[in-house]
Amino acid sequence: MIPAWNEARRLPASLAHLTAFVAARGAAMGGVEVVLVVEPCEDETLALAQAHAREHAWLSVIGTPVHRGKGAAVRTGMLAAGGALLIYMDADLSVPLQEVEAFVARFDAEPGLAVLVGNRAHARSRIGRRQSFFRRSLGRMFNVLLKAAGIASLGDTQCGFKAFRRDAAHAVFGLQELDGFAFDVEVLLLAGGLGLRVEDHPVEWINSPESKLSIVRDSVGMLMDTVRVRALVRRTLSRHRCERGGAGA
Repeated sequence: MIPAWNEARRLPASLAHLTAFVAARGAAMGGVEVVLVVEPCEDETLALAQAHAREHAWLSVIGTPVHRGKGAAVRTGMLAAGGALLIYMDADLSVPLQEVEAFVARFDAEPGLAVLVGNRAHARSRIGRRQSFFRRSLGRMFNVLLKAAGIASLGDTQCGFKAFRRDAAHAVFGLQELDGFAFDVEVLLLAGGLGLRVEDHPVEWINSPESKLSIVRDSVGMLMDTVRVRALVRRTLSRHRCERGGAGA
């Protein structure tokens, strides 16, 4: 599953990589479906995606009527996707597609595993092109704050490459609410609160210089969301348990 917003410059190359990957490895993996969720754009992202989908049955495109944010786009795609394993990744494929096979192998080897998170800070990760020093510093500070607040224990909550067994994905994204970039933290807290086994995994990662993340605007938004995310998840899980209890009564 891939969220896309104003990606007309980068999307053609990513679609070419996806097409080659599906042709070379899709059959061996039992088939591959790609769901591309496009929020209203200022460029031709939706038209490019729809044109490619008309030629490739493995690609489904969902155009949303309102621009709400990455969290909303990912939620839409993950709830719409089929398949036994669901993975969301960034439109620039900053984590190369060959990592899909490594994640699938990990799920095959560990039946109890429900969620697998890419960790760019892992000792065995391979960083091909790094972010600027300022962006790296902000990312490290963000994760330190999360750990200090007892919100997240994983080394990299914001890597845009996360995989879920289907039931786990539907359980988590059926409850997930945040629309902005801090949705990743909410997703991981929900998974933990639902008792799902969550692990991280090393990845190859190549930074895109055309990142859609605004250092000032989105960092402030992420901080504000993070301040309220623990209380939000607590309320969500409490409501979920009450509803399940009522349904079973």
